[in-house]
Parts: sequence; C-alpha cells; structure tokens
Amino acid sequence: MGVFLFFLFSLLSLASSASREDQKTFIVRVQHDAKPSIFTSHKHWYESSLSSVVSPSTPIQVLHVYDSVFHGFSAKLSHTEALKLQTLPHIIAVIPEQVRQLQTTRSPHFLGLKTTDSAGLLKESDFGSDLVIGVIDTGIWPERQSFNDRDLGPIPSKWKGQCVTTKDFSSSSCNKKLIGARFFCNGYEATNGKMNETSEFRSPRDSDGHGTHTASIAAGRYVFPASTLGYARGVAAGMAPKARLAAYKVCWNAGCYDSDILAAFDSAVADGVDVISLSVGGVVVPYYLDAIAIGAFGAADKGIFVSASAGNGGPGGLTVTNVAPWVATIGAGTIDRDFPADVKLGNGKLVPGVSVYNGPSLSPGRMYPLVYAGSGRGDGYSSSLCLEGSLDPNFVKGKIVLCDRGINSRAAKGDVVKKAGGIGMILANGVFDGEGLVADCHVLPATAVGASNGDEIRRYIDSASKSNLPATATIVFKGTRLRVRPAPVVASFSARGPNPETPEILKPDLIAPGLNILAAWPDRVGPSGVPSDKRRTEFNILSGTSMACPHVSGLAALLKAAHPEWSPAVIKSALMTTAYTVDNRGETMLDESSGNTSTVLDFGSGHVHPTKAMNPGLVYDTSSMDYVDFLCNSNYTINNIQVITRRSADCSGAKRAGHVGNLNYPSFSAVFQQYSKHKMSTHFIRQVTNVGDPKSVYEVTIRPPSGTLVTVEPEKLVFRRVGQKLNFLVRVQAMAVELSPGSTSMKSGSIVWSDGKHNVTSPLIVTMQQPL
Repeated sequence: MGVFLFFLFSLLSLASSASREDQKTFIVRVQHDAKPSIFTSHKHWYESSLSSVVSPSTPIQVLHVYDSVFHGFSAKLSHTEALKLQTLPHIIAVIPEQVRQLQTTRSPHFLGLKTTDSAGLLKESDFGSDLVIGVIDTGIWPERQSFNDRDLGPIPSKWKGQCVTTKDFSSSSCNKKLIGARFFCNGYEATNGKMNETSEFRSPRDSDGHGTHTASIAAGRYVFPASTLGYARGVAAGMAPKARLAAYKVCWNAGCYDSDILAAFDSAVADGVDVISLSVGGVVVPYYLDAIAIGAFGAADKGIFVSASAGNGGPGGLTVTNVAPWVATIGAGTIDRDFPADVKLGNGKLVPGVSVYNGPSLSPGRMYPLVYAGSGRGDGYSSSLCLEGSLDPNFVKGKIVLCDRGINSRAAKGDVVKKAGGIGMILANGVFDGEGLVADCHVLPATAVGASNGDEIRRYIDSASKSNLPATATIVFKGTRLRVRPAPVVASFSARGPNPETPEILKPDLIAPGLNILAAWPDRVGPSGVPSDKRRTEFNILSGTSMACPHVSGLAALLKAAHPEWSPAVIKSALMTTAYTVDNRGETMLDESSGNTSTVLDFGSGHVHPTKAMNPGLVYDTSSMDYVDFLCNSNYTINNIQVITRRSADCSGAKRAGHVGNLNYPSFSAVFQQYSKHKMSTHFIRQVTNVGDPKSVYEVTIRPPSGTLVTVEPEKLVFRRVGQKLNFLVRVQAMAVELSPGSTSMKSGSIVWSDGKHNVTSPLIVTMQQPL
C-alpha cells in the first residue's frame, strides 16, 4: 500500500532506480474537457498520453476511465513513468492507489421505526419506495428473501444503471428491488494477477457476506421468521424496506482497491442513485490524495448523500477514518439486545460473556478442565493468540481453552482450538479492547469476555496450578436477552475522534446500531466465516461500524423520500441536530471499552433519532462552493482543490469565510494552540434555514465547555417563512490551562436553538494544545 507523503517527497529519488518491476496503480486526474477533437474517446486519448511516457515495447493498459465524479483514468505505472506523466500540461495530479479494508431484527424497533404508526418516517416516505441506495461493498446474494420485489412498483424512470450478467449472475438475479449490479476488479487484478475463480466470483455475486449484510440493513424487505442459529428471532427489516438497491462490488479477497472504488462511485452517480453506502475504510490522508473523499465529493456535488463507516480502530483516539466534511461518518453503538453466555469457574465465580452458538453443547452441570493457551509448550505468543498450528493437541485435548484476542479473527481462534482437540473456548479481550464484547457464531462452544474478566480467569488458572487443584470451567449459554440496560452504549471498537486531517470538523458525525446486528447472509459462507464451517443460514449476526453505516444510508433514503428538496448536507444536519446522547436509563451514554461516560469524540452529535430527524426545525445547509472555501482555508493549493472538485477553484472569497472551522457545519470545534498565550479566542459564523413552522422564534441556550466563555449573537432568531435563512455568530474565549508539552485538553458543551417545539442541538468542543 502506497504511503502518500513518502511518495510525494521521495518520487524524485526513486525515479533513477525505477524498473518495470516496481509498477503500481496510479489514479490520474486530467484537466476537464482537455481532449483534442482528433481522438474518438477519452480512453483513446488517455492511452495516447501514456504512450508518451512508457517505452514502446510496453503494452498500455488503462484500468478505468472516470467521467462522473472525477475526470481521468487509472493505470499501472512505474514511479519513473508516473513522474513523467505528471509533467504533461494536461495532467493535474497523479495519485498512488491505496488498498482499503472492510470495516437487524431489533434495530428498526430500537430506532422507533414502527410499521403500525399511522404517520411517521416510514409512512411519510412510503418506506423509501422511489429512492435508490447504491452499496459499494463485496457484492450481493440476490436470492435472499430480503431482496424480494413483492408488491413493489415499477423501477424509477430516472434509473440508468444495469445488471451485469455473468455465468453465476443471470439477468433474473435483478428485479424491481435489486435494480442494478456491477463489479469492478481491474485495480485488484492489476496488483494481484488474475483472480482465482474457485474462491471468489468474477461477478456482482457476494463470496464474503459483508455486502449482502450491509445491503439488507440499508433496505432489506420484511422477512419473518428470521434468526441466526435460533438467536435474535423476529422480523428482519432494513431501514428503508421499499427502497431500491444497486450493488457495486469493489472488495475482493485481497482488499478493496482505490481505482475500483472510484470507478464504482463514477458508475453509481451516472446510474442515478440517491444514496451511496460505503462500509470501507483505510488510513487518513489529505483529501486530494483520498479516492473515497474525491468520489464522495463528486457524488455530493450531484445531490447524492454519502454515508461511510468511521472505522473499527477504537477505542483509541485519532482512529476515525472517512473524515471529509461532505461525508456522513458513522460510528457504532449497541442496541438493547444481547446474547449472554457466562463462564462458570471451578471456584464458583460466574464471569459474564457473550456468544452466538447453538451446536452440540457442553454437558449440563459438568465441569471441564480449563487451560490458558499461552502457558502450553511452544511459542507462547502465537499459542496465547491461538494462531493456526500454534496449539499442542496434548495440552488442549478435551479442555476449555482460554485464548487472547488479536491477529487472527475471533471465530478462527475457535477453529484452531477445535482442530487441536479442545472442547470449548473462552476468548479474552486485550487491554486495548477493554470491556467491549462482540458475539460471534462460533464453531465450538465458546464465549467472549472482557479484559478484566480475562485477567480474573488467568489468575484463577494460575492459583489452581499452584495449589495442585486442576482449574475447571463450563460455559452456560442463555440465548437472546431483550430490553438490556443501559443502551445505547458506544461500541468499544468504534473509531474515535479527533479528526486527524481537520480537527476543526468534529468526526465521527453520529453513531448508529453496529453491535450484534442481524441481517441477510449468502448461501455458500458459514456464519463464522471460517472455511471449515459448513453450516448455512439465511441471516447472520455481525458487528462493526460497517453495520452502523447502512443504518444511516437507509434513514437518509427515507428522509430524502419524505423531503425530496433536501440536499445531502440538509439530510445530514437533520440527523445530527436531532441525535440524542442519553441512554435508556436517562444518563449520558457510556463507553463500552471502559464503562465510563462517553464523549463527543466517541459519538459526535450523538445517536440517530429517525423520527425527530423527520422534522428538525432548522438545518445547516452547505453548498459545493462552501466546501471549496473550506479547502481554500485548509491551505490546499488551487491544483489540490481542483483534483477534488473538478472545477477551477477561486479562493478569493474564502477569506470572507474566515477559517477552516467556519464551514456551515452542524457541530462546532475550536482548536487553540497555547504557545505562551494566556487568553485565546475564535469565532464561528453559521447560517440556519427554517424547515419547521412559517412564523417561529428560536432562542439560544448555551452550555459552554468548562473554562470557556461562549456568546451567541443574536440570541433570538425570528423566522417569518419556511425556507428563510438567518445567520448567527458564535464567539469562544478560552483561558490557557496547565499542559505538558505535546499534550492536549478537550472540553465539550453545546449550543441549542429552541422554539418550544424543536430543539436544534449542536455539540461545541474546545481543544487546547500545548506545542512541543
């Protein structure tokens, strides 16, 4: 995977030593409409451009041509060739490719989406029936009942997409529900060689499961009965059950390649989608080097809402990805349902855990020998993690084995234990994972426990061995538990702020259900995802910000159907300013990893509240030109900005916007560098649009972050009509705090506009940094 900054500074030094062998894929941004008329097509001209920089004996291969969200192409080049190409007058940028990785029976009910309501978001939007959600992922398993087209009207007339047919994906795979399906693998194959079609489908068909799962969360039909191995029984439903789906497969066994992702964005926009859902992420780089940010800008510019997963790098800070302000960045929370599976130790203690397991169970009342995998013979580190081939069968046979989390997948550890003759597994979180628990469909009796409970089990094993009494345990599976309190809780794995690229834009924006979510699953993949798992299930339970993102994609489709005139920024604003931060006990949401109160860096504006988002009162709209001003104030060059926006940027007006934090965003983030200053201040200018009642008066309530003085002018906004826009100014003053060099302090508050009926809430975060 190319490291961008390294590329920018070292391309020249590499050029002299480059050879044909060091080729990689580059995405090339070309001046818009620069093609001379003598060429029949852009591809013809791009190939001509390449012929001037590669040797005559080298075959020229353009991987993708982009025209909707980006003007240019991708190709396999050596560093020398990329350097030469960059000198051509019509070439604006040459961007090295990155490789990205993949990051509900109860969640509609938990979100308050009830089909029985006589009014509300589902009814008002006709369940999203005329909206199209494009899912950029691992493809789709079209035969699932979640994608049936019973009682759906004709395909929307605006639709221009197609159903790409192959030997394993016939034309009948698409219907009035799944109206489009494409796949993009040129970038993947350029790096990895021709794909192995015995292990993955060269078609839109899903051989992984991730894409089928996310698509059905966004827009799955009502299916009853639904469950996974008997767990989470109920009615399965996506957020927008009548919305149409288009699947864009870009992720393969070796990952998701930027050139293919950008091609999917390009096609989705040309096809006529209304919402793009992307549960894929990677490292954070400047926006002009980020294919997802570039593709998403092109989509937002055409009025398409883009929802992306925040990433699963939590609970540490600065882990959030997909941070461009024109993207809705979604973290993960829990719902009020779990799957308890407790460990009963030989000393009588009961340790809480979670699991989805329904196979041959442990004998009731019987205690089994218990061992810690890391204390067996061999490499202690590999065996502690239960990596493939690391366990000694003589040590684990017939025993319950405690494995540490990390490196290989959680379910794969159980497979390793099972192959070595173990009878059960306890999976213990590491310190970094904290107390956050993920329920998996294990291949043997197994459960997951938090870090502190893992330590307790190890201490018990240790003390038992010292007293010459064998350690024993059993696992008690308790099925599905509903109405769990507290909920929601911020999931331990959910990526956290601050935003590594632009700390003045608070990310993630929102959280949505992402832990233990039931949704559709392909026919040829076992629920554990382990190759040896031959079980088959129509639904599976997965966790990740990958599951949270399509919840918001589906909700955005419902809001767009109910309010066709709303822009992507208005939809995002409606979701953000109506989000909530208290759980079902009435207290601030907790952080699952620590059990402590969570913060805006964990949940952004809060947890989505679809019913309130339907009628937000006031909204913060943002135009493409506002984003250009934002990029100007980010100190990007005109050339950098043109790579993202496809248009010549004029930064002369950006100074009027003031600074990078003055983007018309529904949240506020002030960042102060202390140096030796005692008092610091900044201001924000915002504009709100009335989408509530014609004659309404909003008054402001300020909850300043501790140690700051916050004022808002004016304190009252008087609207005469719907659609009217009014501005206000926020001033923030902060006093220096005691900080060691290189450290930061973060405090949060809020600004709420209320007319007695609507509460339009924005988080306000103040960060103090002490430079080194």
